[in-house]
Amino acid sequence: MRILVSGASIAGPVLAYWLTRYGHEVTVVERSPVLRKTGGHAVDLFKPAMDISERMGVLERIESLATGTERITFVREGTRTPISADVTKLFAAASDRHVEVMRDDLSEIYYDAGRADVEYLFGDSITSIGPDGEVTFETRAPRRFDLVIGADGLHSTVRRLVFGEVAKTFTGAYLAVLSVPRELGVPGAMSGHIGPGRSAAVYGARHIDDARAVFLFRTAEELDYHHRDVARQKQLLRAAFENLNPEVDGWLEYLDSDRVFYFDSITQLRDDSWSRGRVALVGDAAYCPGPAIGGSTSLAVLGAYVLAGELAHTDDYAAAFARYENEMRDIVHASRKFALGVAKTLIPSTRAGVWALTRGAQLVTSLPSWVVRPLAKLNSKGVRLHDSMRVKDYDERQGAGIPAP
Repeated sequence: MRILVSGASIAGPVLAYWLTRYGHEVTVVERSPVLRKTGGHAVDLFKPAMDISERMGVLERIESLATGTERITFVREGTRTPISADVTKLFAAASDRHVEVMRDDLSEIYYDAGRADVEYLFGDSITSIGPDGEVTFETRAPRRFDLVIGADGLHSTVRRLVFGEVAKTFTGAYLAVLSVPRELGVPGAMSGHIGPGRSAAVYGARHIDDARAVFLFRTAEELDYHHRDVARQKQLLRAAFENLNPEVDGWLEYLDSDRVFYFDSITQLRDDSWSRGRVALVGDAAYCPGPAIGGSTSLAVLGAYVLAGELAHTDDYAAAFARYENEMRDIVHASRKFALGVAKTLIPSTRAGVWALTRGAQLVTSLPSWVVRPLAKLNSKGVRLHDSMRVKDYDERQGAGIPAP
């Protein structure tokens, strides 16, 4: 089949790779004129996404670009004593196979894996999708496709055009990431400040030429802004972090420069149907559990792999879409529930909550690994949720006889 994928971040390139592997003809359209280098935050890949990446032949490259963050240190608002925790122990408890990698690096790796067999259309966007697969674009001539897949993120154009408004849950929190000079961050470490309802930290990585300041904060009501209104977003961020700490004020001064900046609400999509006619959604466009808190990157990789697998060697796309939804539904529900708990834990609204979070992390990482890991494995719906996601072998199930990459 001729399949159009909208979005070239994470889910889109992974989906394109597997679809072409199964013999489909794939085109990916991306609004950005080049592969996005958004200056985004580091993301986590847990065991299922690691396994899929290994099948794609890119795991070694991903691991070579790991951020290498080993320690996290925070100073509570109103205190001077830093509290430090061993990040490697925290993630060892959460997953048997995990890597933290910059989102830009991961996107480029997945893009490189399949670009020789995929048509990429940069600098364009879909404007309409007809019931017969007729697609119009902002700049290019109309074309017809058998299927259209929206992999274009939380603010998906494909979802808006075909599904309209969908149910959402605002978690009460916001995330911002700002590129800052490299010397402000230390490779292998994250350090910052935390107070009731807000935290800010900076980190570096050995292979990137800047550092990243990341901000999390909570509000009682949703803020009034457009997701493309950068000036308004910067104004809101400054207001949220006023008087937390002079060091944080220094990071925020770089908002006045032309450095890369990201800002968005941590919002969940709540719909359980991700297909309509010839159109389907995948990744954050379909079931975002909440950026930075719900394992959305690993969920996007898994969802792309499952959707491609269900479309392998079949023209019955409706049945394939139904199987894809059935495979992902329980995983998505669990991720949503987990993310809501994480949002409350990571951004406590009281001083007592801040104390409990920092001291709890310090306590856990002070225990020997042989104690922490077995205890964590008892809870597949909590910190071990992401490792509990199953990865099918679609090559084997379909009898495709396709050699490993």
